Amino acid sequence: MRVDLLTKEYPPEIYGGAGVHVAELTRVLRPQIDVQVRAFGEDRDEPGTHSYRAPAELARANAALSTMGTDLLIAQDCEGADLVHSHTWYANFAGHLASLLHGMPHVLSAHSLEPLRPWKAEQLGGGYRLSSFAERTAYEAAAGIIAVSGGMRADILRAYPSVDPARVHVVHNGIDIDTWSPNPETSALTSRGIDPEAPTIVFVGRITRQKGLPYFLRAVRELPREIQLVLCAGAPDTPEIAAEVSGLVEELAAERGNVHLISEMLPRHELTQILTHATTFVCPSIYEPLGIVNLEAMACGIPVVASATGGIPEVVVDGETGYLVPLDQAEDGTGTPLRPEEFVADLAAALERMVSDPQRARAMGEASRRRAAEHFAWTSIAERTLDVYRAVLEG
Repeated sequence: MRVDLLTKEYPPEIYGGAGVHVAELTRVLRPQIDVQVRAFGEDRDEPGTHSYRAPAELARANAALSTMGTDLLIAQDCEGADLVHSHTWYANFAGHLASLLHGMPHVLSAHSLEPLRPWKAEQLGGGYRLSSFAERTAYEAAAGIIAVSGGMRADILRAYPSVDPARVHVVHNGIDIDTWSPNPETSALTSRGIDPEAPTIVFVGRITRQKGLPYFLRAVRELPREIQLVLCAGAPDTPEIAAEVSGLVEELAAERGNVHLISEMLPRHELTQILTHATTFVCPSIYEPLGIVNLEAMACGIPVVASATGGIPEVVVDGETGYLVPLDQAEDGTGTPLRPEEFVADLAAALERMVSDPQRARAMGEASRRRAAEHFAWTSIAERTLDVYRAVLEG
């Protein structure tokens, strides 16, 4: 069986969970089937991996239009595959076109949904209408859809009611439990002035509306000042949210003096150090199909305080591997908290509860690593993905 994996992100150009997913899925599938990766970006020297850049004529075009130009080049090269498997709207259009052009089935993985990220209109302008068109077209025509959580499956069926539920399969994201593991080294902390012994809350994520970072930064105002904050946060979607987050961070730093903002994307061996020495990880997202960052933190042996939205409750077990914070949200696609002050207060209370009892936090951290290893190993996820491929090819 030859499967062509189509993706915007692939090593060394990864900036989000979807890229991590494709890289790990490729690693565990290649010993079993022929996997050809077709990725956006600069040339790569990995066998079976092909890189694509937008046509020169679209270099100055809207980013979404440029993406669709790249998709045309990818679709052209998929001839001979038994199945194409695309990831995120960036590559969904390539998968759809390849299926039409060459006659093979198209499977797509749902890592996020454009209708549930309307704030992207701020970032993409008219390109958001193009990305929404590309995604909808691909979802409604796909032979199979892989949702990364049960919550994501429900979102897909709400957003695209014409999709046959029988075509939507749940296969969770996974974690490499060996490479994401407790790391006792401290050089990544001490070199940045971070105290490895202090009670610490860590956030990791892009500066985008869906990650809920401003709510967390407001919650911190209610926490004891001895609690240290480490924010691994970069790649802002828009100047507006960049300014909002920057202002909140500056205010907190002036009040507390123990706020550390890391804007660059850290290599794994440094990020595992920071996670390992944290008291807890925080995920205040208002939209999170699964939340691979939570799995990374759990694999490093720390508990998670997270909003109870999307696929997060399928990962974090409330009271066992962390705390889930209730979140009542608008149903207009924005996910905006209906009672933001209550959400901020509940988030602050859960964080203080966790950090105030280090012994309980350590026990939850141990349970977190066990859960990551037992339920989210990539080997089992590869088998479930292959089952979807076989069902689509046989159907």
